[in-house]
Amino acid sequence: MSTLIRKTPALGVYLRLGRVSNLPTVWTNVLAGTVLGGGSAAAFQPRTALVMAAISAFYLAGMYLNDAFDRAIDARERPSRPIPAGEISAAAVFCTGFALLALGLFGLALCGAAPVLSGCALAACILLYDVWHKGNPASPLVMGVCRALVYLAAGAAAAVPQELPGASLAAAGMAVLAHVAGLTYAAKQESLDRLERLWPLAVLAIAPLAYAPAALDMLAQPGSAGMAAAMLLALLAADVLAVRLLHRRAARGDVGRAVAQLIAAISLLDGLILAVAGAPLPLLAACVAAYGATRLLQRVIPGT
Repeated sequence: MSTLIRKTPALGVYLRLGRVSNLPTVWTNVLAGTVLGGGSAAAFQPRTALVMAAISAFYLAGMYLNDAFDRAIDARERPSRPIPAGEISAAAVFCTGFALLALGLFGLALCGAAPVLSGCALAACILLYDVWHKGNPASPLVMGVCRALVYLAAGAAAAVPQELPGASLAAAGMAVLAHVAGLTYAAKQESLDRLERLWPLAVLAIAPLAYAPAALDMLAQPGSAGMAAAMLLALLAADVLAVRLLHRRAARGDVGRAVAQLIAAISLLDGLILAVAGAPLPLLAACVAAYGATRLLQRVIPGT
């Protein structure tokens, strides 16, 4: 049977390939990195919008290339994915993915040398993960590094020229790395709809535990500072709900639902980081809204 695609793929195919329901978590990553890098917390700057667009292109590229490189495995394990289902050709997905990587690098290049260097590192990590994540026990860490590099790129775009990333940006990067590494480990088991072991998910606790002392210290402070404790509790609740699903697995698809929940919770982690950094209330509200938007969109476009 011919493998040629004779009709133009529908928009829905591209949306599913890109897991676009998760994009709000990318945007809150950029907000957090921008504020920690010294950018304005009071106003949404045009440069922030440019970085969001560039990082969105990187995210979509990673999703497209992931499906393109995994097409043979998906044909066996997830034949309903767009490429094995014959909805789009692998060549089209490869071309779209690499074009998006180039677009992301171009966008960061407009922000300066440091952001584009961070973008080059991000592109390399995306390709490393997509090419070699099956059978690679370190692949969850690679995915975590990808998200940490989003903070670095956003922070570099916001920072004063020649200024090195601060300790707060590095700490936030480690927190998001741990969270994403944990959820990526769970995602690797999704096609089996089970987890071989739960202990690697312990890295999910690193972010809440690292930020808990600062969040609780701010509880009695006036204004938006007290929101840190609320963001901490929201993140803990989201993580506990997901881990409970992973532990019980009472119904088929629980692993996928838990992973989608953990992905959405990235925005709550961003909110916690911003709250501890003293960001204004509207930015914290944006993170909560991004979590809600991601969960709603995941009902229409699967996030995994």
